[in-house]
Formats: sequence, C-alpha cells, structure tokens
Amino acid sequence: MEKKKLNKTTKSNLITYGMVLAAYLIVQGMIAGNLLSNLMQGLLVPLCVYIILALSLNLTVGILGELSLGHAGFMCIGAFTSAAFTKATMDTFTNAGLRFFVALIIGAVCAGIFGFLIGIPVLRLKGDYLAIVTLAFGEIIKNIINVLYVGIDSNGIHFSMKDQMSLGMEPGGKMIISGAMGITGTPRQSTFTIGVILILVTLFVVLNLINSRDGRAIMAIRDNRIAAESIGIDITKYKLKAFAISAALAGIGGVLYAHNLATLTALPKNFGYNMSIMFLVFVVLGGIGNMRGSIIAAVILNLLPELLRGLSDYRMLFYAIVLIVMMLINWAPKAIEMRERLFSKFKKKEA
Repeated sequence: MEKKKLNKTTKSNLITYGMVLAAYLIVQGMIAGNLLSNLMQGLLVPLCVYIILALSLNLTVGILGELSLGHAGFMCIGAFTSAAFTKATMDTFTNAGLRFFVALIIGAVCAGIFGFLIGIPVLRLKGDYLAIVTLAFGEIIKNIINVLYVGIDSNGIHFSMKDQMSLGMEPGGKMIISGAMGITGTPRQSTFTIGVILILVTLFVVLNLINSRDGRAIMAIRDNRIAAESIGIDITKYKLKAFAISAALAGIGGVLYAHNLATLTALPKNFGYNMSIMFLVFVVLGGIGNMRGSIIAAVILNLLPELLRGLSDYRMLFYAIVLIVMMLINWAPKAIEMRERLFSKFKKKEA
C-alpha cells in the first residue's frame, strides 16, 4: 500500500515537471519559428520570476498555513544583494556564468537568513496580524534600500544612509548602490532557459519538502497545532524551517529579476506591497497548496492582459471574467464536487 502511494506521489511530481518542460519546448519552438513577438519574449523571464515567487509563497500559505505578505521584501533582498555582488566583482570575477551562480547562492542565502530572523518573532502571530507585520517588513526593506548608499574603493566597502558624498570614497571608487537610483550597469544574464531551470529547482525543493518527514510535520502543524504539539512535534523549528526555505526561494526569484534589468531600483511597482498581494492572488486562484495550480494561475494572469491588448476596450473586462471563472472553478462547492467525481472515475479506471 505504501509503495503504491509512493508511486502515485512520484507520478504526480513527474507530471508537474513534465508540464514545465513541455511548456518550455513549445515556447522555444515558437521562438525558433518567429511566432512570438519581441514584447511576448520580453515577458518570459519576468513570468519565470512570478512562477518562482508563487511557488515559494504557496509553501508558506498552502503548506505551512500562514498568511504572509512579505514576499516582495524577500525578493528585494535577493535582488539587491546579488546585484550588488555582481556589480562589485565585475572587474575581478570575469567568469560571467560562475559569477551569476555565486550571486544566486548569495541572494538565496541572504533572503533565507532574513526569513529565519524575521520568522523568530513574527511566526508567533497568526492570521491578519502576521499578514500586517510581514507586509510592513517588505515596506521597511524597500524604504531602507532607497536611502542606502554603498561604494567600494581600495580601502574597502563604504556605507551611508545620508548621501553619496558622505561615503568618503577615493576619486577612483565605484558606486554600488546609489540610494533611490538603485544599482546601474548590472549585466543582463537572466534568460528564459535559466528561468525554467530555476522553476524546476524550486519545484524540486518544494515538492520534496512536502513529501518528506519534515513536510508531514509542517502540514500537521497547519491542520492542528495543538495535536501536533501533543505528539512531540517542535512547532517553532518546523515553522521557521518552512518560512526560511520559502524566503530563500523568493530570494532566487529576486536574483533572476535583478539580472534581467540594466537598472535595479526599489520602486513600489517593483517591490511594493502590490507585488506581495499579486503573488498571493496567484496562490489563491491556483488553489492553496496546489503547486501546479500556482504555475497555471501565474501564467494566465500575466500573459492574458498582453494577449488581449488588441481588444483595448474590453481587455480588462475579459481579464475580470477569467478571474471570476478561475475563482469559481477552484472554490465553488459544486465545482469541487464535480472535480472529485471526475478524479474518482479516473482512479477506478486505473484500478
């Protein structure tokens, strides 16, 4: 029985990986055949970023069962730490591929550390209180970066939260972060292929965590905290672990985002609370705890406005209709009942 269950889990995971790879091959074929406009091709890397953020947030919201609105903040940390590293080492670290890989590790680790440190006090809260505090965290990070000046010269790294002149750098020094102007001159190394690889890595981490012993403990805490604690599950340990991993994955999305732009700024449209809410919309519409659904929701909600751009007068109307239909399909009792009947028929055929 256990072997059969394991095979079903593996089969489900392979379908998810296969879905991503099939989509990648189709898109590459469309690019080769000149069937995708430059505008649509320009949306591919941001789309990969949003999918990674949706998957990582689903780990917190769907698997851990906590409402977090701070993912834009973790994404911002990953983006700026990695871009700062790349800008600072461009002249000395000439191997671009290896430098990007190191930047990826730095962005993920820094975001994960912040997730762990923030999680210690914040995860004591629940529901709306947790959402408000994590939302405030994201805004604080964005505002700090907007007043942060970092430069490097032969004497080392200089920091200031006043202005560029107060850094006291030598004449030949290099500015890394210029306050509200952000980071300029970062090489654009993010590609659609790298984005898909990072989506697969994110899926691998999340799905393996869910199906592991730790994942079952995390879901037990989500379902009944008191019962989980009574059987000896360390609540704090597992909540922090899930939250830190989720933050680290958000940091990976931030690295991909940062290296897709020549100029990186901490504007509200890039890392504001609206971004965190958008990621939550992907999770809710795709189905809380449903990784495949998060991917589909992120794709539809990002590409649909562009596909309907020709219908300028009715574009947002169609967009709203799709949102309502997706919500009904995922959450309406009759729709859920119909899906369960269909799944039960397929299971009987397999048996």
